[in-house]
Amino acid sequence: MEREYPNYGRIDGPIVLIGFGSIGKGTLPLIERHFDYDAAKLTIIEPDPTKAGFLRQHNLNHLQVELTKETYREVLGTLFAEGRGFCVNLSVDTSSLDIMKFMRELGVLYIDTVVEPWAGYYFGTTDNAARTNYALRQVVRDEKARNPGGTTAVSCCGANPGMVSWFVKEALMTLAGDLGRDVPMPTDRAGWAGLMQSLGVKGVHIAERDTQARRVPRARGLFVNTWSVEGFISEGFQPAELGWGTHETWFPENGHRHETGCQAAIWLERPGAITRVHSWCPTPGPQFGFLVTHNEAISIADYYTVGDAAAPEFRPTCHYAYHPCDDAVLSLHEMFGSGRQQERHHILAEDEIVEGIDELGVLLYGHAKNALWYGSRLSNEEARELAPYQNATGLQVTSAVLAGMVWALENPEAGIVETDEMDHVRCLEVQRPYLGPVEAHYTDWTPLQDRWAQFPEDIDESDPWLFRNVLAS
Repeated sequence: MEREYPNYGRIDGPIVLIGFGSIGKGTLPLIERHFDYDAAKLTIIEPDPTKAGFLRQHNLNHLQVELTKETYREVLGTLFAEGRGFCVNLSVDTSSLDIMKFMRELGVLYIDTVVEPWAGYYFGTTDNAARTNYALRQVVRDEKARNPGGTTAVSCCGANPGMVSWFVKEALMTLAGDLGRDVPMPTDRAGWAGLMQSLGVKGVHIAERDTQARRVPRARGLFVNTWSVEGFISEGFQPAELGWGTHETWFPENGHRHETGCQAAIWLERPGAITRVHSWCPTPGPQFGFLVTHNEAISIADYYTVGDAAAPEFRPTCHYAYHPCDDAVLSLHEMFGSGRQQERHHILAEDEIVEGIDELGVLLYGHAKNALWYGSRLSNEEARELAPYQNATGLQVTSAVLAGMVWALENPEAGIVETDEMDHVRCLEVQRPYLGPVEAHYTDWTPLQDRWAQFPEDIDESDPWLFRNVLAS
C-alpha cells in the first residue's frame, strides 16, 4: 500500500530551487510529497551540466545558469514576475542576503540553510574577521532591524544551523522535567534565556558523529564527504568561532572579540577544520570534534543572552563539535597537509553506504545532571526507506528545509527570522518523521576525564566545563 503523506498547503506562484546538489536533490521529493503547487512553475537553477540529465529525465524545468551579483535580479525577477511563490536557496557562491532582500521586495517567501556570500568571499581576503560567520550573520540581522516585518525569509534552516536550535528548546524542557522543575514552556526569547540560566546550563556543544561508510577505500586526491564538499571546505577554512559564555575565566591567546553587533561570539586565528575540541556523543562516548564555524554557534549564544549584550548577566558558550565521516577526516588531513584542495570531490550516495548513522544533537552541559545530549540518530538504512536521493546527513537537512517552508507558509508575514525565533514544536512536528530515533542521553563525562596523565596539559580543574578544558588543539 502506498504511504500517505500530510499535505501542508498550497504554494501559489512559482517555486524556484537555487542549487541542485545533494541537498537540493533531496529537498525536491519532500516538496512534491507535502505541498500542492503548479508543477509547470517549478524551476531548478543549476549551472552544473552533469545535473541536466536527471532533470530532463524527471521533466523538470532547468535553467543551466550561474547566478551572479550582476545577473541574479534579472534571472529571478523573470521567474517571479507575478510577485509571489517560494524561493528555496540551497546553493553555494550566491549571496543569501542579496537574494533574500530581492525576494522580500517581490513578496516571495524565502528560505536558505546558510548565510552564503558571493563567490570569492571565503578565499578572497586575508582579513579573517571579515570572513567569519559572525560578520555574515550580522549583516542579515542588521537588515532585519532596518526592515522589520514583511514577507517571511527564513535564514539558516538546515540541520545545523536550523534543527539543532529546536533541539536546544526540547532539551531544556526535558532537563527541567528531569530536575523536578514544573515550568511552563516559555513563549518568548527572554523566557527561554531565563530558563536556560535558571537550569544552570553553562553551554551547548552541537555534538555530531557521522559513522556512515562505504566498502571502497578513499582514493588519494579525492575529497569524500556525506554532504557538500564545497560547503565543508569553505566553512572549514573560515576561522574557528564560538559563542562566548559568561562562565569562562580564560581567554585564548589567538582569540579575538568583535567590536560591533550582538557581542555574543569570539573567533580564533586558526581554521576551524584543524581546531579540535573534546566532546561527547552517545555512540562513541568521548570524542574529538572539529570546531568548525556555524551560524548556530552565534545565534544560540545570542538568543539565550540575559542582560546587556556588552556585559551580560548570563550567556552560554556554544560551538560546533563535529566528527565527520572517516573518509572526510582523511580528506581534511590530506588537504591541510598538502596545502591545497583536492580537485576531485565525491559525496557518499545512499546506495553505496553500507553502514553507519549520522548522530546529530545538542550537548547541554554544566547543570546539576552534568550533561544531556538530545538529538537525532538517523541511519542511512532508515533514510533510504524514508525518502529518495539522500543519505542520513542529507535527510536531516532537507527535512528541516521542509519544516521551515511549512512554517513560512503558515506565517507569511514574519519578516526575517532565524530558527531560534520560530515555533520549535511545530517545526519538529513536521520534521520528526524523517529523523529516525530522537533521543535524550545523560552522561557523567566531562572534558577533564580520560586525559593522558603522562602529558600534562594547561587545564583548569576548578570547572571541568571551561572552554580552556574543552579545547584540545
